[in-house]
Amino acid sequence: MYRIIADEADFLLIDKAPGVHFHSQDGNAGVVAQAESDLGIKLYPVHRLDTLTSGLIILAKSSAAAADFTELFSRHGVQKYYLALARGKPKKKQGKIAGDMAKSRRSQYKLLRTMDNPAVTQFFSASVAEGLRAYLLKPLTGKTHQLRVALASLGTPILGDTLYGGETSDRAYLHAWQLEFQFRGQEYHFESEPSEGEAFRSEALSQQLKNDWRNPSALDWPGR
Repeated sequence: MYRIIADEADFLLIDKAPGVHFHSQDGNAGVVAQAESDLGIKLYPVHRLDTLTSGLIILAKSSAAAADFTELFSRHGVQKYYLALARGKPKKKQGKIAGDMAKSRRSQYKLLRTMDNPAVTQFFSASVAEGLRAYLLKPLTGKTHQLRVALASLGTPILGDTLYGGETSDRAYLHAWQLEFQFRGQEYHFESEPSEGEAFRSEALSQQLKNDWRNPSALDWPGR
């Protein structure tokens, strides 16, 4: 269900498995409740991941720490970097995707052309196999389904994300890979490569992560 990546004085950092609910549902413990039960402590979520998404989640250990993290997120003090895989040729291979989001049909969201309170995502992409591209995604906002909608808007829905038209696969290929932030006077940088999903294990992707994308914060992000 999850792996502990870091156990700090003020927070716990875990790597959630794909397909695991964030909140408890239908009598089954979500990842937060399960971690609380396993560790015997109260935990305070300060952000979340969709059920299909794997990767890094910060869980504060006190309400005071949670309030500080909430303030940090509100002023965009946490840099988040995601990995995704999608089939097909995108409308553009790197850039910025921005627009308001609205509820659509079947629990979907859609990207609008208006910019009143837009979802904003910067991205790079690289070919990792015939007809398959990897995406390095940097969300500048935290809207529901933001990254899933962003890739669908390029005409390349995330592999395995069938809600948005992605091809059926062994998992949905979206992973919260790295987090960077300063908290209570200390700098933190965490990363956790995806551990599940056959397509995430390609040598081409491994080389992309070791070389061009090794240090996302140092990249010249498009659309600034």
